[in-house]
Amino acid sequence: MTESASRAETLRRLLAEPQLAVMPCCFDALSAKLIEQAGFSVTFMSGFAVSAARLGLPDTGLISYGEIVDAGRGICAATTIPVIGDGDTGYGNAVNVKRTVKGYAQAGFAAVMIEDQVWPKRCGHTRGKAVVDRGEAVARIRAAVDAREELRAAGGDILILARTDARGTDGLDEGLRRVEAFTAAGADILFLEAPKSEDEMRAFCQATDRPTLANMLEQGETPVLPPQVLEEIGYSLAAYPLTLLSVAMKAMQDALASFKQGEHPQNLLDWDSLREVIGFNAYYDEEERYRG
Repeated sequence: MTESASRAETLRRLLAEPQLAVMPCCFDALSAKLIEQAGFSVTFMSGFAVSAARLGLPDTGLISYGEIVDAGRGICAATTIPVIGDGDTGYGNAVNVKRTVKGYAQAGFAAVMIEDQVWPKRCGHTRGKAVVDRGEAVARIRAAVDAREELRAAGGDILILARTDARGTDGLDEGLRRVEAFTAAGADILFLEAPKSEDEMRAFCQATDRPTLANMLEQGETPVLPPQVLEEIGYSLAAYPLTLLSVAMKAMQDALASFKQGEHPQNLLDWDSLREVIGFNAYYDEEERYRG
């Protein structure tokens, strides 16, 4: 069994549990490592956050497949927990979707998200997004599922997270129809982006018998509900896509403001803890084993 297949199986077992899994999202290897060290059982590589951290650019399709899968490779190498990867639209037609799914599996991801926006896509809580027609959307998920089955036949594995943004462009009914169609096409996890109320969130969870993902974006379109409420509604995963990036950016802005005022930033992580988190002490122990 490949590493990706092992992580996929771990994620599958996690999703079979009745309780909600809280999933802080990462944007680089360090943030992923911190999530695992804090005791979380799964994380998600946010395309918005990777685009911001790696390129300093907005999530509007500017980051390429090669750049984001490379970021994911580093994230998966830095952790042992399952990582779900943002695969955007699959970066092309159905054949491109298959390549994307297999590339994410090779990078070490436990699951990959494929969505139904047109390219260039954009963050689901920003203006200007549009979706492809339902037939093309379903074809993407069918291609992703076919790639999953081809991986399994070769000893690999990856889960397919199917996302629709149709709620924001065509209304709730069309969004739910796509959820049902993606379920029938064989998606493992379903994600309706940007429902606008708790009632809409309940309708989504009732539209599929597969695990579902709630996107808890602060100040976004969807109500940010407590984990126990999300679990009662029927969600399996609660993603917090920009919380860590936002906290990190605010801390850096505050530190820079202190420097600008001629002061030294306060409330820093102490030197010993910094080295421990990054792995210096483990490195020194390993180095000692091979001293002549």
